Amino acid sequence: MATPDDAPFARIDTVRPAAVEASWTRMKMPDGGRTAFASLSYLMAYGDDWGFGPGFYGTAKGNYGGIFTVGFTGQRRWRLSGNTHLAASLYVGAGGGLSSREMRFGGGLMLRPELSLRTETGGWYTGIGVSQIRFPSGNVKSGVGLALTLGRTMDFVSFSPDDAGKPARAGRRSGLGFDEIALTGGFDRPRAASRNRSGQPYAGRVGKAGAELRQYVADGSWWGVEASGAAKGGVDGYMEILGQIGQDWPLFGTPRLRIGGQLGAGLGGGGNVDSGNGWLLRGGPTLRWITPWGPSLRLDAGYTHAPSGAYRAPYLRAVLAMPLDRTPTLIGDDPGGTVRVQQLGASVMHLPRMRFKDGRREAVSHLAVGLSREFSPRVYGTAQAGSAAAGSAGAYSFGLFGLGVQSEPLPGGLRVGAELLVGAAGGGGVKVGGGAVTQAEAWAQWAPAERLRLRAGLGWFRTLRGGDQSTPMSHLQLSYAFGALQR
Repeated sequence: MATPDDAPFARIDTVRPAAVEASWTRMKMPDGGRTAFASLSYLMAYGDDWGFGPGFYGTAKGNYGGIFTVGFTGQRRWRLSGNTHLAASLYVGAGGGLSSREMRFGGGLMLRPELSLRTETGGWYTGIGVSQIRFPSGNVKSGVGLALTLGRTMDFVSFSPDDAGKPARAGRRSGLGFDEIALTGGFDRPRAASRNRSGQPYAGRVGKAGAELRQYVADGSWWGVEASGAAKGGVDGYMEILGQIGQDWPLFGTPRLRIGGQLGAGLGGGGNVDSGNGWLLRGGPTLRWITPWGPSLRLDAGYTHAPSGAYRAPYLRAVLAMPLDRTPTLIGDDPGGTVRVQQLGASVMHLPRMRFKDGRREAVSHLAVGLSREFSPRVYGTAQAGSAAAGSAGAYSFGLFGLGVQSEPLPGGLRVGAELLVGAAGGGGVKVGGGAVTQAEAWAQWAPAERLRLRAGLGWFRTLRGGDQSTPMSHLQLSYAFGALQR
């Protein structure tokens, strides 16, 4: 029951089931080799039996490291008993990699239907089923084969997006559950033993740009996910996605200045980097300064190693981290925060004049996952990750992040704004120089329902340095909007 003290605060509007799901799917490639796709997806319930969410797939077996796709999964579940359910899923993504005369990904669109039986134990579940991976416009296609699944259930807690700007308390994490989002930039310096897939040694440095999401489980202890790509150094198209854990401690007794270490493991490859089967290991020290204004600055160093490939490189990078939430406290001890709108969306982008390395220009369409977060009523941060899905640029991928400005809501549920993003891109024969790119866009958005957003935009995409790439762009996005605490 509401009390006078509660009256000024917005209330949690929705608590939906959610799950983090990993899978393993074996397949035979057109060139005769065998590989397996590993995946990680985040699924949020939409109704009692339906779920949807973003995910990625990457090769993790054989000598195929560097094949990635990014997309969305829709899933229908049927309850069979108290601890078992049947699930039918369809993943629609885009990407590719390691194209050759024998192995073609076409425009890059990937489909993966699955039917599986799951058994639940506590908050975990395991599943076994059948699935098929296919790139419809290429020749990469598996037979119907065995698929293994491991999942963890959780809650998706959110406020109404109409409560934006209001004070609120939660006593638990809201939204996607991360405490911090960070932008990363730095470089690797490959060792002399590092080779490309043709056996030639690397020379010089590999510049990288990326983004990171982090959750703190205790004071100075965290886990998170990171995605980055090559932005300089002649390996455009290289991409890596890693999970990481870490710990740091106050330095010189100052809680805002902290020193520690982190470990990471995940998948990487592309850009002619010999990452073997795709698995990467990473570790090293980290120095973090939590500013009095909220953001944190970090300096990370360490070593990246591809156990089955020929890539070994020390790295150094700088990180700017923005707070999203923090470790939950009891309602009575929670000073609260302000509700800000986040949006999770699926995008289709059309670029009519993409330039390829062989000199031709063709139209290419992208499929992307987008995430945005308001920092104030007028300013927001945004990130996009995606790949080519139509055209002839299969295996082209990109990751972008930046800032945007927006108007106050207009009559009829309309809103207008503009944004500028930078990041890394490459692969698929597209000409992007070292891989550093930028994208500017003006957009208009309509809210047909409380939590749905339909957005259309026009903009320009180009490389940051030189005239390797410059093309207009049109963008259509459908997003799910929700309120999350900024504390």
